Amino acid sequence: MFSHIMIGTNDLERAKAFYDSLLGALGVPPAMVDGHRIFYMTPTGVFSVSKPINGEPATPANGGTIGFAAASPAQADAWHAAGLAAGGTDCEDPPGVREGGAGKLYLAYLRDPDGNKLCALHRMG
Repeated sequence: MFSHIMIGTNDLERAKAFYDSLLGALGVPPAMVDGHRIFYMTPTGVFSVSKPINGEPATPANGGTIGFAAASPAQADAWHAAGLAAGGTDCEDPPGVREGGAGKLYLAYLRDPDGNKLCALHRMG
């Protein structure tokens, strides 16, 4: 069901040191750094820590994203449409392909009625 979990931080170096140690105890390799974010890649999912892209201080859930795996771009679009129809609101860019350190992804973002940031993610082949 989930593709990734991302939480916010105000100090990326401190967060990397902490999570490298904490997750290292579970056998997870050190984080990959991608600008303002760090990623812990495992066969079963990704955990990430990010400085908030809106420039505001990180607070619980500011900078946080709950990601859900989508089987295709069409499924991500359907997820996005259903969320908007059920009272969610758009955030970030419109659904589409993004390329970066994690490869080529199809992403759709929205916020639930309480303001939690959600993402449908399809990893492009």
